[in-house]
Amino acid sequence: MDYKAIIESIYNTIASEENKGTIATYIPELAKVDAANFGVCLLTRNNEEYGVGNWQTKFSIQSISKVLSLSLAYQIFGDKIWDRVDVEPSGTAFNSLVQLESDMGIPRNPFMNSGAMVICDMLVSYYENPKEDFLKAIRELCHSSEINYSETVAISEASVGYRNKALCNFIKSFGNIENEPEEVLDFYFHMCSIEMSCQELSRVFMFLANPNFTTSKGKKVLNLSKTKRVNAIMQTCGFYDESGEFSFRVGLPGKSGVGGGIVAIHPEKYCITVWSPKLNEKGNSYRGMKFLEAFTTETEQSIF
Repeated sequence: MDYKAIIESIYNTIASEENKGTIATYIPELAKVDAANFGVCLLTRNNEEYGVGNWQTKFSIQSISKVLSLSLAYQIFGDKIWDRVDVEPSGTAFNSLVQLESDMGIPRNPFMNSGAMVICDMLVSYYENPKEDFLKAIRELCHSSEINYSETVAISEASVGYRNKALCNFIKSFGNIENEPEEVLDFYFHMCSIEMSCQELSRVFMFLANPNFTTSKGKKVLNLSKTKRVNAIMQTCGFYDESGEFSFRVGLPGKSGVGGGIVAIHPEKYCITVWSPKLNEKGNSYRGMKFLEAFTTETEQSIF
């Protein structure tokens, strides 16, 4: 498979077409990003790496970080996490309040903002210094000390995060947030502000594609059973109310972020990351979705 030629051909085709969508301006700092940015990085299980465009430019990974927090919590707490967050597709937007009351404060899945906050609450309880310890764990996953939070993005999100604050306090009222909402929210906003490139994301997410992956300290992240379950949740819930569409058109487990990034996994084959800041009406990268659909169509490599 000539991945390099395929990636470059699809990239050039999409780059020549209209760049539709809008940047996530509701977070002031994200509104400053150049909408023309477009990068792709493919990393195979055999460590073949192919990049094109802005593939080494760092950007705010936003909700892509929820897969990392879930995986670390799953490693630490095991199946106990499912007592506090479900694994069902929501069919609603990422910041929806709708189902929390009927579900007694149990979020539908860990990739909704509400579910990610519950996971964050678990990590805040576990870590002695949550922000520092979480970042250290991500650096070990990525085999890099160059991963950092963006304080300006975290502050920007907190300044307009009224709905997220409402979600966290609402869950707290049901007893499913154990720590103070302010501390959980501070950790959550920082987690979402992590900046990484397509190259770094493809490397850090290889633990979901390569069963032999180890951290920089030589440790496994998840066993095979837990890895399959995280991939399954990405498949069914990684794109909120567009998850079915992504499965239908791309056929891979994946996770998007409002920073314009999308990570997709082909278990035991590769990890591919696409970044383009303009989002479609569902809040997912317009070019990212288009690229990945074309890529799995051209390669005929997907899990469906």
